[in-house]
Amino acid sequence: MRATVHKEVVDVGLRLFIEQGFDQTTVDQIAAEVGLSRASLFRYFGTKEDIVLGGLQGTGRRIAEALAARPDEERPWQALRRAFDVIVRMSEDAPEQGLRYLGLFQGTPSLRARYYEKQLSLREMLVPEIARRLAADPDLPEEIAAKALAAAALTCLDVSLTAWVDCEGAVPLAVLLDRALSGPAE
Repeated sequence: MRATVHKEVVDVGLRLFIEQGFDQTTVDQIAAEVGLSRASLFRYFGTKEDIVLGGLQGTGRRIAEALAARPDEERPWQALRRAFDVIVRMSEDAPEQGLRYLGLFQGTPSLRARYYEKQLSLREMLVPEIARRLAADPDLPEEIAAKALAAAALTCLDVSLTAWVDCEGAVPLAVLLDRALSGPAE
């Protein structure tokens, strides 16, 4: 039941945020529409921003799992690109929804800030596998290469997602990611 309520709050919240704007939509509006009190809604979500971005943690875990599942002989940069197929598949499964969702948080400063916080968490999830592929110890200070590689790849992902929204999906996200990640990063 908790998962059902959680999904309903996200669905209603996203719809209202897209219709009215993030800043113009109140938590009370969302709570009322799903039949919850404000206090109950905050038991599901710590902040208003989490209604939009709460799923990023799960997506991050799926990306980290996809990275770990890539063949050992694959170079880290290529493995990262292939791990990002988790997001490519999401963009292909529901492109209109993805474009609206990304447009919402790209155009809302408070959401963008929270997105970058969550992206730092994803970077930390990716570092151990990248370090393993680089045959380095992720706990040593000299493991800067794994952190830099993860940060660079996530920046390429972010630039690709922004470009995908800017072109309104006219160029597939996979193509944009391939272009962004085609540089000499290793």
